Amino acid sequence: MKRDVQRPADPGWRREWHDIIFEADSPAGRWFDIGLLVAILASIVLVAMETVPEYAAWQDQFVLCERILAGLFTIEYVMRLMTVRRPIKYAISFWGIIDVLSFLPTFIMPLMGASSASFVTLRAIRLLRVFRVLKLWRMMDDADELASAVWRSRNKIIVFLSVVLVAVTISGTLMYHIEHLDGAEGSGQFTSIPQAMYWAIVTMTTVGYGDIVPKTTLGKFISAALILLGYSLIIVPSTFVSAEIIQQTQTPDEPPCPHCAAVGQPVDAKYCYRCGDLLHV
Repeated sequence: MKRDVQRPADPGWRREWHDIIFEADSPAGRWFDIGLLVAILASIVLVAMETVPEYAAWQDQFVLCERILAGLFTIEYVMRLMTVRRPIKYAISFWGIIDVLSFLPTFIMPLMGASSASFVTLRAIRLLRVFRVLKLWRMMDDADELASAVWRSRNKIIVFLSVVLVAVTISGTLMYHIEHLDGAEGSGQFTSIPQAMYWAIVTMTTVGYGDIVPKTTLGKFISAALILLGYSLIIVPSTFVSAEIIQQTQTPDEPPCPHCAAVGQPVDAKYCYRCGDLLHV
């Protein structure tokens, strides 16, 4: 397996600890990452529980546990810096910044009289290490294929989003004016065109919060048309991406049969599936 370029070149304790902390090939490395994931999940649960009013009496215990976990994350971060070849490069990398933000606000924000909950949730990003722990490299390859398909479909997706934006703008503007005709009953909800565009987005995506509803007959007709339009458009982006994935993963077929011109011959076929004649004469 290809090692990290940050792995120390000289053998010794730094290389051994680097393999444990940054790799999951050995049992020690695997258990280290599993323990780290458990600590991350525990810290996220603690931050979430601090916001529940029913558990206000446990606030001090939650804060204490959170600080203990933040201390463990601090030790982990220092160990990562000590076991890489270029500590500064790791510190300014994406994962290095995420590691710092996962524990530093816990110690700084209370001194400023603010809550660190919003920063602590950045630890959820570190749960992506589960791909390494579970050895799901195949899944990572599939994710790369999906990202590549989305990128190749970007022009079609941009055109699609532009059409949706135009539809939202037109329907929102129409709904605003229709609901304000002659002091209509629903004019109090459609207070502005942006408000009406918000309603159009909620309606087109078939979410339907119900906080803003049309009252006029014509407004209800536009609402129904927008819902049907949303149903027909919601599958369009997935179609673009699916077509690109199929084009990327499909294997080329053999040339057509020279006798019956049947296409779609398997790559390793020797005889035509339709007429049975030899393909390669």
